[in-house]
Amino acid sequence: MSQAQGFLFFLILLGGVATLLRLVDRTRSTVPYPVLLAVGGILVGLIPGLQLPRISPDLILLAFVPGLLFEASIELDLPELRRRLLPIGLLATVGVLLTVAAVGTLAHLGLGFDWASGMLLGAIVAATDPIAVVNILRQLKAPAGLGAILEGESLFNDGTGVAIFAAVLGTIVTGHPSWLDAGARFLFVAAAGVTIGLGVGAMAVLLLRRHNEADLEIMITLVTAYGAYLAADVIHASGVVSVVTAGIVIARFGSRTGRLHGTQLVSFWNLFAFVLNAILFLLVGAALPTHELLSVGGLVVGGYLIMFAARALPVYVLLGLTDIRGATIPWSWRHMTFWGGLRGALSVALALSVAGTPGVDHRIPVVAYGIVVLSLLVQGGLLLPVADLLRLRRGPEPA
Repeated sequence: MSQAQGFLFFLILLGGVATLLRLVDRTRSTVPYPVLLAVGGILVGLIPGLQLPRISPDLILLAFVPGLLFEASIELDLPELRRRLLPIGLLATVGVLLTVAAVGTLAHLGLGFDWASGMLLGAIVAATDPIAVVNILRQLKAPAGLGAILEGESLFNDGTGVAIFAAVLGTIVTGHPSWLDAGARFLFVAAAGVTIGLGVGAMAVLLLRRHNEADLEIMITLVTAYGAYLAADVIHASGVVSVVTAGIVIARFGSRTGRLHGTQLVSFWNLFAFVLNAILFLLVGAALPTHELLSVGGLVVGGYLIMFAARALPVYVLLGLTDIRGATIPWSWRHMTFWGGLRGALSVALALSVAGTPGVDHRIPVVAYGIVVLSLLVQGGLLLPVADLLRLRRGPEPA
């Protein structure tokens, strides 16, 4: 199959998958569409001789990450987020650090990776992506506070996780891994990312105040999302932190004015994020073929079990600390937060971005992708039974 034929096949395949998944989503299926995307990516990897278009690692992050993060940012329920700020803050900061340290240590001791590679694996899979969980919980009419914790943690730990990822990868590329160097890099990329995000978000709000046309609002937010990422990336700061910050600034504007919710803007971003997810998983199926995944199957299973076990540390320890401040979180919420810590598109993008990078163990991106797939298939596939077991249908909302 030629490159042109492969590209045409990719467009047809993408259109078919997107249409099918939208139909599934409209029927309110209990099978989350990211699970189906993961299966589709595996099947793509099994097609012999298929040559889908390849894109560079930097372009992967620039093309997919800003859109996915910005869509999640503007959809935030800010009043509910403020109510759950303590548990969200703990999970998205200390929780990410604990996850990276736990996964990195166990990957070194149990899977045989060196310390730097183990920590890089931990940084890739540290960020959660609970879109499938939140969709199911909304269908079940579960408590809004639980959804806010899962969404808030995911959004903020994206920034923390990618900042740590950039710091760890930077030390590996230099050839001299160092905790001190990684820590200094983390502080810089995070602080600079927040500063740029605030500036870009503020400029976007000024433009949105002056224009109330749907087409212009869509263009302004598109430029904001990708401009914030690119501006931070140019100075080697965290584009993820910058996009999230800019998105929250615009979400606050929308919450105060009521202009952005229920409009064409939100519908556009929902569809755009859906298409980005579909493209990303199909590209992964070509970039990391299934036969490569099977060749490191033992490491993938071991890595998934390590990631799953490491999730218990931030959830049960850190959420337990909120009881001291009087913000009691029901045990059923904690169990769902533990089970619902799926990994998704961001981890896939980070895994692809390090494939072929000098100094990085070639098994890391394949193992990381395998962990994401298992997370979606196992935890995502059993979301509804677990939610029913925890009696989360129309559950009570604690103060």
